[in-house]
Amino acid sequence: MTISYNWLSEYIPTGIDPEQISKILTSIGLEVESLEPYESIKGGLKGLVVGEVLECVQHPGADKLKLTKVDTGDGNPLQIVCGAPNVAAGQKVIVATVGTTIYPLKGDPITMKTAKIRGEESFGMICAEDEIGLGESHAGIIVLPVDLKPGTPVSEYYKTYLDHIYEIGLTPNRMDAMSHLGVARDVCAYLSHHNKTDIKAKAPVVNELKSSAGNNSFTVEIENKSACQRYTGI
Repeated sequence: MTISYNWLSEYIPTGIDPEQISKILTSIGLEVESLEPYESIKGGLKGLVVGEVLECVQHPGADKLKLTKVDTGDGNPLQIVCGAPNVAAGQKVIVATVGTTIYPLKGDPITMKTAKIRGEESFGMICAEDEIGLGESHAGIIVLPVDLKPGTPVSEYYKTYLDHIYEIGLTPNRMDAMSHLGVARDVCAYLSHHNKTDIKAKAPVVNELKSSAGNNSFTVEIENKSACQRYTGI
């Protein structure tokens, strides 16, 4: 069975690192067969920043290339050669500066270096979706909302996250642990016993549910609230 550390942590009222959770799970009979980090976007968009295209002119030595000046927030605009058909002055874009490693959807990671393209130096790259793992499109660069400030980490805009995934070898007699909440209860029982204090798993909370317009309403009645604390119909 697969368990998310981030999800599990929502039910455990004390901060415990992924490795310690792994040891606890194995000690209580929920053997962890593997523990792997998981990134919502490969590389976490580290090093990528918001840039503002200040200038965009025709490359003097290539019909299909543009020569741009891009503000990345440090007061020193970068010259970047760009081949995207949609690049234009005034845009907010995603910039991979020199030294940044990007993770394309296909192929190996690429670390940005200063390059000379058709006789003009280029200090980084203005990125398309597929070049940084955000999507499959290579039709043009990503154009961001105009209110973003140059220099803002792109990871803040796309809200990337890191998780850890456990693969648990669940035995047939442990049906009680076939959910994140069930596993959290076992972890809390372990902590209560070893810390000599009462630690209980947090119950799931739904802050807001909205129904769509229409006449598709129906009624759900929970007859045994101790056995079923919540039932949601969609």
